[in-house]
Amino acid sequence: GNIRYSVPEETDKGSFVGSIAKDLGLETRELMERGIRIVSRGRSQLFSLNPRSGSLVTAGRIDREELCAQSTPCVVSFNILMEDEMKLLPIEVEIIDINDNTPQFQLEELELKMSEITTPGTRIPLPLGQDLDVGINSLQSYQLSANPHFSLDVQQGPEGPQQPEMVLQRPLDREKDAVHYLVLTASDGGSPIHSGTLQIHVQVVDVNDNPPAFTKAEYHVSVPENVPLGTRLLKVNATDPDEGANGRVTYSFHKVDHSVVRKFQLDAYTGELSNKEPLDFEEYKVYPMEIQAQDGAGLMARAKVLVTVLDVNDNAPEVGITSVTNTVPENFPPGTTIALISVHDQDADNNGHITCSIPGNLPFKLEKLVDNYYRLVTERTLDREQSSRHNITITATDQGTPPLSTQAHISLLVTDINDHHHHHHHH
Repeated sequence: GNIRYSVPEETDKGSFVGSIAKDLGLETRELMERGIRIVSRGRSQLFSLNPRSGSLVTAGRIDREELCAQSTPCVVSFNILMEDEMKLLPIEVEIIDINDNTPQFQLEELELKMSEITTPGTRIPLPLGQDLDVGINSLQSYQLSANPHFSLDVQQGPEGPQQPEMVLQRPLDREKDAVHYLVLTASDGGSPIHSGTLQIHVQVVDVNDNPPAFTKAEYHVSVPENVPLGTRLLKVNATDPDEGANGRVTYSFHKVDHSVVRKFQLDAYTGELSNKEPLDFEEYKVYPMEIQAQDGAGLMARAKVLVTVLDVNDNAPEVGITSVTNTVPENFPPGTTIALISVHDQDADNNGHITCSIPGNLPFKLEKLVDNYYRLVTERTLDREQSSRHNITITATDQGTPPLSTQAHISLLVTDINDHHHHHHHH
């Protein structure tokens, strides 16, 4: 029958394969005499006969992967010629695999993109590893580094592990983790085990899943009414953690009175609110408004803004003289009312708080009636000989800083009563 031997691959040149002499039942010296030699079929000779020991040995380095690739078993056949009998003996040598190859991936890195709203359970096929060895020395298992979002699933086939797949376990969130780094390891079953790795980068693709959020629910500012035009009064700010246009926020007035639109300007990009018309405390004291922030895909948020206008002493008192007597007979009793005076100031608090006065050297006095009403009365009997005309200046002053005042004038004529007796001559 056939003579069959086996030898591990990659042994040194001249390694013993089998004893031909013994297996043919010949003495060593008979090999020479009978002219025994190897006949190989045009392949570079892998084995040779050692005539001194009658052994078959390797003629060079044998690489099983080069010789047989993935097919098993790996058998080299040749014949031995016995020249004296013109007889051919078939010989088979099986080359035994050793674990001299490591599992490898064609890529070093795999870049994947996944939308952050991918449903859990989604499977992503991964590249296969390759190990040129066969049997237990070939690729036996895959392993994925620990990650709460991904697990590994590998179908086992008759030849060992089939396609490795990554399965999404838990929803992704770009705002928490924009990239996940994983490592896929392929191992063989040799002893010791050899393994190779593939770096996997999962880039999470943004979805507009965050609305803008204002830093405050309400913004308040108080401004003096004489603030210059175009002053930046306040800045609203809304943040959005999404990417690109999904996170780009623009601002606009939402529910506002036409007076607000007329007076204020809102920068759509910076959220800065400024005044484009003079503010007037006497017209409006508070401007309420609602501002809306919107991201590039239309998600929105709203915030309230209150602009309170502070009074500035920019109004002088107004003086009105309601009823006035322009002539007074000189014998009028003291305490006669000459005029009724009303005062008014549009400013608030001290800016609108008024005091009235007249010069002190006149025979008149001011009496306060109710708030903002005075009457001018005679303090003593008037004397035409002393003064026939009185020009009275009434000064109304507010208590602002600085105070503003207004003057009004009353002119009074004192009429004659005949108090110098003429002596008539009776005839």
